Amino acid sequence: MSRSLRILALNPHHGGSHRAFLGGWIEHSQHHFDVLTLPPYKWKWRMRHAPVTFSRELRERLFNRKPEACASPRTPQAHASGLRLNEDVGVAPCEWDVLFCTDMLNLAEFLGLCPPAVRDLPRIVYFHENQLTYPNREDRERDLHFAFSNITTGLAADQVWFNSAFHRDEFLTAVDEWMRRMPDYQLLDAADAIRGKSSVQPPGLPLLPGEGLRLRDPSIPIRIVWVSRWEHDKDPDTFFAALRELKDRGEHFRLNVLGESFGDVPAVFEDARLEFAQQIDHWGYATSREEYQAVLANSDVVVSTAKHEFFGIGVLEAVTSGCFPLVPRALAYPEVLGDHSDFFHDGTATGIADRLCELFQRLSQTGTCWSNDEARSRIMERHRWSSRAEAMDREVELA
Repeated sequence: MSRSLRILALNPHHGGSHRAFLGGWIEHSQHHFDVLTLPPYKWKWRMRHAPVTFSRELRERLFNRKPEACASPRTPQAHASGLRLNEDVGVAPCEWDVLFCTDMLNLAEFLGLCPPAVRDLPRIVYFHENQLTYPNREDRERDLHFAFSNITTGLAADQVWFNSAFHRDEFLTAVDEWMRRMPDYQLLDAADAIRGKSSVQPPGLPLLPGEGLRLRDPSIPIRIVWVSRWEHDKDPDTFFAALRELKDRGEHFRLNVLGESFGDVPAVFEDARLEFAQQIDHWGYATSREEYQAVLANSDVVVSTAKHEFFGIGVLEAVTSGCFPLVPRALAYPEVLGDHSDFFHDGTATGIADRLCELFQRLSQTGTCWSNDEARSRIMERHRWSSRAEAMDREVELA
């Protein structure tokens, strides 16, 4: 490891997996971070204003200059006051070695507004998601302005990190296809330009106490957990249809349903809450990390029926807590979990029900859904923060 670098990190949507990623890396990194963040509120507005807000804040803090006059914030004070920068950032800007940001920042716009000493830093952008292939929650035409902001951010960066190879390949394929539909000046080299400076840097995960293979009383019904968002692209209809088949077959099981919900929740969730009332142990978003981990620790198998997933952090967190994964053999799952046939279902309700019955049988015989701990140990080792932070630290030094 060479000298410790000083990294200026900009996180315009500092919540959920974005916050967990940056916090985990900082905790395990050998480098020093100065962090500028905004609350995870109204992501579209964050992508619009963050370049201006961050550049003004840096000028004020670094040079004791008041930013140009701007309108008073109209958002609630709790959100308006969320701008945070480390207290020790009274250093000269030349002391920073690297600029790090996420896909939620329009990097090209920011570079046109920020102080020259920040603008000239090597730049790394991390793509947690992208707005070109992210499932559209609303039944209307996608706002491609945000997708193009992702492209210009990738072009403006020196390094482009993706959380999975699946994500990288899907995004760059979509960029190439989209550019070919443009009327002129099609930027046909954009995808290759981004690909040439891209790498895959999966997020790490903290390891929980008692991370070894967990055995339990095999007479207790199997406990199934859902960890995905409550949205159509996660295909909850197939998930609950599989549970309905189990119920019709007379199989006994318990059910934990986690995950975030937004305004337009698929009707199947309310139907399932009533239909499986006798099986439900937990229902709804966990309001604290402790509650979330407790629900995972009281589950045996995590099931995903997702039609779209850039990485699958929820499934991986469940595995870290001891759950066996049952997921599609598609998306990022084979690279994240390893291409182990035991982890996959065929995507149909009957196929998922059949696989769950196999796991019931295994649990009743051995006290665990895992055939052995080797596969789980490989997953844990691949994604532990200590090894992931070391790899990312090395990559930063190449910027």
